Amino acid sequence: MAWILFAIPSAQRQSLEGALKDDLLSRQSQKVRDAATVGGPAETAYVLLEGGAEGLRRAEELLGPLGKRLEGAEAEALYQKFKAEEEAASAGMGLFFTED
Repeated sequence: MAWILFAIPSAQRQSLEGALKDDLLSRQSQKVRDAATVGGPAETAYVLLEGGAEGLRRAEELLGPLGKRLEGAEAEALYQKFKAEEEAASAGMGLFFTED
């Protein structure tokens, strides 16, 4: 699945929430995290969108003016952190459904 990652200043939070409710963007996988929780700058949110090419193009249109698209090694490292967090959450959920 294709993905795109943005750094959005906290001052743009209300605009970000509105953009994520866009019909096309709302049908993409969305993850919003406070950047400081993964060693990023304070007062910034990281926004990861995964989905189809059309949805990611729409993300560029709507989120690009609000912040900065992250690319290259920085984006890849953050993407891996998002995925590791997701896998850890999935593994932890399995503990609820196992028998002793």
